[in-house]
Amino acid sequence: MQMTQRPSLADMWIDQLFSAKAVAGGGVIRRNRNWVAREIGRDRFFREVEARGFHLLETGEQLVVVCHTGKIHLHF
Repeated sequence: MQMTQRPSLADMWIDQLFSAKAVAGGGVIRRNRNWVAREIGRDRFFREVEARGFHLLETGEQLVVVCHTGKIHLHF
């Protein structure tokens, strides 16, 4: 009998986050950095963003993911 492994809560959270309409449309998603650290861990989140080729900004308590692989220009 083969045992199947259930996805972890962190895996389910990542799948849900990166299946959002904003992601598919090249938009922006944001999450509270403390919440990310508690739910899946900062390192895991950073790896997931980088693996997709997206851009990650940190401002105040927020982690902002720009869900496209094009150039970013910060004007001010």
